[in-house]
Amino acid sequence: MKIIADTHTHTISSGHAYSTIQENAREAFANGMQVINMSDHGPAMSGAPFRYHFGNLGVIPDTLYGVRVLKGVELNIINYNGEIDLDDYYLEKLDLVLASYHDICIKPATIEEHTNAAIEILSNPYIDVFAHPGNPQFQIDIEKVVKAAKDNNKLIEINNQSAVVRKGSEKNCFQIVQMCKKHGVRITTGSDAHISFGIGKFDFVTNLLEEADMPEELVITTSIEKIDAYLLERRNRIQNLSKA
Repeated sequence: MKIIADTHTHTISSGHAYSTIQENAREAFANGMQVINMSDHGPAMSGAPFRYHFGNLGVIPDTLYGVRVLKGVELNIINYNGEIDLDDYYLEKLDLVLASYHDICIKPATIEEHTNAAIEILSNPYIDVFAHPGNPQFQIDIEKVVKAAKDNNKLIEINNQSAVVRKGSEKNCFQIVQMCKKHGVRITTGSDAHISFGIGKFDFVTNLLEEADMPEELVITTSIEKIDAYLLERRNRIQNLSKA
């Protein structure tokens, strides 16, 4: 299975990452990526950019150094009602929106609370991806969350850094892939690179997908066509909100 897109990357704007968008795009091209999502942390993260940063992403060209650049964000889940740290006004203008738990922004609680907030996130029409869901600090009821992704036509991320920076994630990530396979839920893949050299590196992800015998049609980052199909779904979903 060949992955051609990295939907979770960070630039110096995140405050604790070390490369510019130009450096990321160059390295992405060198590593065989055709698409990257610029997903800097939302403003609740210490050192992250102010909300205007996300309102100004349109100044970045759609293609840099032969790589298509999606403009996104990694939102922080800030309470167990499923609230996040950026307004709909900004989210509706973005290409691909991730949301995730970080213990610097929200303290770990119970499996039930983690699960219920994740379900709320996946039901939010402006949010596309539940990112690094395997984190054992924020243990979830995997099947309930995967079913919520299915019900809302959303994406579950398998994150290449989970085995490195979120110790103990491996078992959860494998079970998540298996559950996505069982319920026909689409997966996206993120390097979570905080320096350009990590972009497009998916050793953990590809081994996991191979071990689970994950159908390629459920991994949207294996073709431009599947990515474009999802992005069209997002645009239509948001346009329908304005008509309601």
